[in-house]
This record gives sequence, C-alpha cells and structure tokens, in this order.
Amino acid sequence: MPEKGVNFITSTLNSPVSPQEAALRPLSFGDFVGQPKTLERLRVMVGAARRRGDVLNHVLLSGPPGLGKTSLAFILGHEMQRNVRVTSGPVIEKAGDLAGLLTNLEQGDILFIDEIHRISKSVEEYLYTAMEDFRIDILIDQGPNARSVRLDIPKFTLVGATTRSGLLTAPLRSRFTLQTRLDYYSSEDLLSIVMRTCRLLGVAVDETGALEIANRARGTPRIANNLVHFVRDYAQERAAGRITKSAASAALELLEIDALGLDELDKRLLRVITEHYKGGPVGISTLAVAIGEEPETLEEVHEPFLIQNGFLQRTPQGRVITEKGIHAIGLRTLGGASSSGQSTLF
Repeated sequence: MPEKGVNFITSTLNSPVSPQEAALRPLSFGDFVGQPKTLERLRVMVGAARRRGDVLNHVLLSGPPGLGKTSLAFILGHEMQRNVRVTSGPVIEKAGDLAGLLTNLEQGDILFIDEIHRISKSVEEYLYTAMEDFRIDILIDQGPNARSVRLDIPKFTLVGATTRSGLLTAPLRSRFTLQTRLDYYSSEDLLSIVMRTCRLLGVAVDETGALEIANRARGTPRIANNLVHFVRDYAQERAAGRITKSAASAALELLEIDALGLDELDKRLLRVITEHYKGGPVGISTLAVAIGEEPETLEEVHEPFLIQNGFLQRTPQGRVITEKGIHAIGLRTLGGASSSGQSTLF
C-alpha cells in the first residue's frame, strides 16, 4: 500500500489552493523558511505523535494572509504521512456539509479549514463533539418525526487557519491543543524564499535582484512569489531574461511599489489622512469613503503592514499618521514642505 501524504492531498469544497501556489509550496519542515517558534512547536507535536503511533492533536494557525498557514497544513500531512482535505469556513453552510467532510475522512487524516472564524455558529456547535469525542449528532426530519442520528467518525486532526483570531469563539478556540501565530517575515527569510522560487521556476537571478524583491514584499511570502512572477516577465521582455537589481527595481516601479513596499493605495491612504484630515485622527469608515475602498480591505490588507512598520497608528479616536508615514509620502513635516520643496494643502 502506498504511503499517504503530500502526493495524496484531496481538496474539497472550493479549495483555496491554486496549482501555481501548490507547485511552489515547501513539502517538509526542512523546506519551510521562517517562523522558527511555530515550526519548533509543530516538530515537537509531530515527533511525539509519530513516536506514540497516535493521531496529531488539533492545531490553530493564526496571522495575516500569505504567511504560510496552508503550507504548514500540507507539511503536517507530509510529515505524518496522512491525507489532507482542504476546505474553508464560508462554504460549510450547514451541518450536512460538515458531516459529509468528516465521514469521508480516514483514521489520522488532516482536515484543514481556512478562515475558520467564518464558520456559522450553528455548524460550529457540531465541531465541538467532533473534535473531542469523534462523533457527530445530526438531526433528521422536523416536527414530530424529528430524530437524532449519531455518526461515529475516524479520529482525525483539525488544522484551523484564521486571519482574525479575535472572532473565534472561546469554546472553539479552547479545543485546539496548539494555538500559534505566524508573524511577518524578515528580509533575510524572504530573500531565501525568492531565491528558492526563482530556482523552481528556472529563472536566472542575482542575489541583489532577489533582495530588491524581498525588501518590497511587505514581509509576506505570497506577495514575494507574486512579485517574482511579474519581475520574471519584465526581465524576459526588457532585461535579457535575468533578474538583476536594476531590472527588479524597474519592474516594481512599474507596479507602483516603492522601496518601502508601499503601493499606490497605501500612499493614497496616508495622503488622505495628511492632506484632508491634518494627520488625523480619522475613522476607518470615513477613510474608506474618501479613498473609494471597502473598510474591510483597508483593515485587513493595508493597515496591518502600515501599523506594524510605523507608518500609521490606530487610536480610540481613529487613525493617525506618524512621522515615518509623513516622510513616506514625500513630506518633511505635517503641514510643511514636501521633499521637492512644494507646500502641502494646508
């Protein structure tokens, strides 16, 4: 019988994994770059489970998108030599969907639920007994004919991923043996990831060119890999097929991503706070209307990077630009002259 693992991954219910992403994913702990604390915790759990011949305990991975939560779920499957079934919270709409997933699992399989905080509360109730007792009680029919049917399910591992761990209910969170957060990557780690991606894609690259991409990738491997694909295309069209520092810089300037990793919407957000609201504070809903973007996009995509890198502050009264943010948009001081010598709007 063939071994299970990464070659036998099964995706269900609109898997978020694209073939392009899957080709670049690390396959083992040794291939994974960064997140040393999380990696060490998972190594301990996997090693102990394999030594006991037992099923891996449930794991909750949290953190911003693109940092490797899905990749780690696949690595756990590879290390445990088990199937990984992939789904996401929003598509599990009713208990029957969850029951279908769970009853098709085999002993020791890993069920990966992306955006687990978006599971409906009615479905979440069924997860409790599934995670603890490995059974699920389904109510069949309605009214006087209603009856409960108990389904025993194989012992499995639930790996949940969330970008907003605060939205998880306490009862669900407490059922995960390990709760660990992934943080943004350093430029050195991203450099290793960019070099690996270029090697897998067969792209000629200088270390200086790879570092230029890494420095503008906002600490996120997924963004780094996306940038590699565009810079590769640019290099093939305009730089003799080799990614050098000058080619990478020109390609990323074409994408309007500056040396700090700020894109056009980041800078527009900072300019609006500076020029329209005198540096803040200003509410997120007001900013969203002024910029023409959804508040959720600003909060989940742009704000984390701006706040963690000191361009923006979030206060009880609203968002406030920092001195670093003022310099990032070409101004020396709030309400002062720009780096080109021109005055601001106020």
